[in-house]
Amino acid sequence: MSKLAIDGGNKVIADGMNFEVWPPVCPEVAKKLCDLYMSHKWSFYCAEELKFAENFAKYHDAKFGTFMVNGTVTLETALRALGVGPGDEVIVPSWTWMATGMAPLYVGATPVFVDGEKDTFCMDPAAFEAAITPRTKAVIPVHLFGSIADLDKITAIAAKHGIKVIEDCAHAHGGKWNGKGVGSFGDVGSFSFQQSKIMTAGEGGLCTCNDENLYDLIGRYSHIGYGLGSKQGKPSTPPPTDLDSRNYRGTEFQAVILQEQLDRLEADSKHRQDNANYLRAELGKIPGISTQKPGRCATMQNYYVFGITVDPAMLKPGKTKADVIAAVNAEGATEIFAGWGEVTYRQRLWQVSPERYRVESFETVADIIYNRIMLADIRWINGDRSNCEKMVEVFNKVMGEYGI
Repeated sequence: MSKLAIDGGNKVIADGMNFEVWPPVCPEVAKKLCDLYMSHKWSFYCAEELKFAENFAKYHDAKFGTFMVNGTVTLETALRALGVGPGDEVIVPSWTWMATGMAPLYVGATPVFVDGEKDTFCMDPAAFEAAITPRTKAVIPVHLFGSIADLDKITAIAAKHGIKVIEDCAHAHGGKWNGKGVGSFGDVGSFSFQQSKIMTAGEGGLCTCNDENLYDLIGRYSHIGYGLGSKQGKPSTPPPTDLDSRNYRGTEFQAVILQEQLDRLEADSKHRQDNANYLRAELGKIPGISTQKPGRCATMQNYYVFGITVDPAMLKPGKTKADVIAAVNAEGATEIFAGWGEVTYRQRLWQVSPERYRVESFETVADIIYNRIMLADIRWINGDRSNCEKMVEVFNKVMGEYGI
């Protein structure tokens, strides 16, 4: 085995990674944005917004889509439209971005954190059911990183207990569960188009649903009470009394950018999935290394990042996950990192008094976070297969030295 670069040996990837700039851009879209700018019609239920919302919902096998300014307000709006408020509890996974846990707080409810599965990292259905109380009004499973939460089990448990389901699909644009789009299984699907996401317009969000009355409520909550398709300054049907609405509208500019990405989402998803499948097969041959599972019934899985795990029991004494990451990076395999280093309610931005939330369980995800997980930037699987081959070569070299 050749000497590791971290110990002074030669790098596997001597010239650095040849990654494309993220997010990708398109000259044709730039022209459309210029034309839109000159049209003077930039917002308020204009044609591009309505077209994109309809097309995106259809792609995910949902009947309705409502476009908004980001993927945090989509979660908040979904909760409001489903009647969640003070005194209610909302069950969320212990490991996710903090927006999932903050959204219940925005409506006066209590987030209740539960553990994840060891192979998908997504919400454990058994932990969800164990945390249910008479106050439980909703659950927000997150399709995390490169996996889909177990929708069959979670929706069945929710239906048995009369609990509303909001799918957090911020990482899963284009994902399919048994051939059906994510965001169409629960009462509401919530998507994010923030800068780092698979589909992005810098910011943006969208709610999907299949109930027309719920669709109307979501639209009114996010659009200061206006009905769908209303025109600024024109008479419209009034909202329900005491509707606590907001102004969460997206713009035409975001919709134009996102429509082009939606048009190529299927081809891009297949390309990323092919590369991910290659990595699963090849990295899985290395003792001590495994990868995040896409989900029990995932038939198309998109990726926010690609999850790789190391088994601490398969490392030489004194070596840790942090040592593996440092050695991998030293070999030139950059953009492989530890990821979110804490469970949600321990993240630095989570400045919430403990009495405002409850923690039920987090043992499995805590072990994953602190001892096992490495995340590879989406550009590893978004590019050429040669990138993936280099990653496998690097891990073979590092584990050949650090593994037992």
